[in-house]
Amino acid sequence: MDPNDYPPISSPEEIPKRFTDARNERNAKKLAAIFDEDAEFVNVVGIWWHSREDIYKAHEYGLRVIFNNSILKQGRTKVKYLSNDIAVVHARFRLTNQTPLDSKTPGIRQTIFSFVVHRVDGGNSWSCASAHNTDIIPGKETHLMRDGEIEAVDYRGKNDG
Repeated sequence: MDPNDYPPISSPEEIPKRFTDARNERNAKKLAAIFDEDAEFVNVVGIWWHSREDIYKAHEYGLRVIFNNSILKQGRTKVKYLSNDIAVVHARFRLTNQTPLDSKTPGIRQTIFSFVVHRVDGGNSWSCASAHNTDIIPGKETHLMRDGEIEAVDYRGKNDG
């Protein structure tokens, strides 16, 4: 899980590519090596990890149990430089073949990741300080809590007075 075990990350755009490759290889160590030792990571349901070690443990489990046959495909990616040494990378992803939980086969999921990245090693490579993964739910604009269950909803056209 040491970043030095893998080739340096040469640009912010390479972060989501390395993440995708590691996920599809089921390599939690390679995935965790993208991140700073004290990195932050928030997953799609709001679980918040506070270190490279925590990110590794969560993904080692997830890649073995939840996503053991999944395929992650990177889509549109956009980089916004905040300075020469800091950038925010947004990347769309498409996930297929998530492990079934019951008799229902999971459908295709789409997400958007936000990665906050910065230069390391005297400016020769990049590392991720923080990541946040958000599910895309087509046709919906927010969540609504009803009777203890969260539901994706669309208010458009409902209250347009």
